[in-house]
Amino acid sequence: MLNLITHGTATDEPDLLIVHGLFGSGRNWGAVAKRLSATRRVVCVDQRNHGQSPWHDSHSYEDMAADLAEVIKAQGAPMDVLGHSMGGKAAMVLALSQPTLVNRLIVADIAPVAYAHDQNQNIAAMRAVDLSVVTKRADAIAQLAEHLEDTTLQTFFTQSLDVKEQRWRLNLDVLDSEMPKILSFPDIPGAFEGPTLFLSGADSDYVATEYRPTIREKFPKARFAKIRDAGHWLHAEKPREFIASVQAWLDL
Repeated sequence: MLNLITHGTATDEPDLLIVHGLFGSGRNWGAVAKRLSATRRVVCVDQRNHGQSPWHDSHSYEDMAADLAEVIKAQGAPMDVLGHSMGGKAAMVLALSQPTLVNRLIVADIAPVAYAHDQNQNIAAMRAVDLSVVTKRADAIAQLAEHLEDTTLQTFFTQSLDVKEQRWRLNLDVLDSEMPKILSFPDIPGAFEGPTLFLSGADSDYVATEYRPTIREKFPKARFAKIRDAGHWLHAEKPREFIASVQAWLDL
């Protein structure tokens, strides 16, 4: 099963499952999860081919949704589910394919559509790091800076670096080969009738207005909210506002 990081203890409220995005891990969501665990138990996962979870040759959304279903079934009850980016797509596929496992759904800055945001250049940058000379995270950041200008991404990627073992906690080969699946969204019949919040960064273009008919077709009870002055990484850029928005939705 996927690696789990649990925050808080079970209450009368449903547990919350947090699903990270591409190149992330459950550990990245620690601060958000800790705040949200004041009223419920929060479970963060490492998705397949990420963090401490097992590596597989496939990285389809059907596979990721099946992984999440296994986690929820092991908890013994349906959960509220929050997914960001790739994790949001996996959460949507879970809700569409096994709706009885999901109470409320929160989709952070992603839509059920195919994108053209190529991530292979980021994989190439990580592969270019000579891990044999890396003794501290700053060494890897310095090497990444030769290939990536974005300092936020440099820091973010190195959170998935095992400095002691001099290896990435990311299955870069499979993520590279499966990138077309990651950028797409599978054709799944039916709709999820549960409450669904699409929470986006106001400065992000990932949930464009023209996607709303597709969203409403698959998620008829969808509601939309934006966080001002935030982009795709809304939970990291505006954590206080993000947590408040999620908490308000869960408390409805």
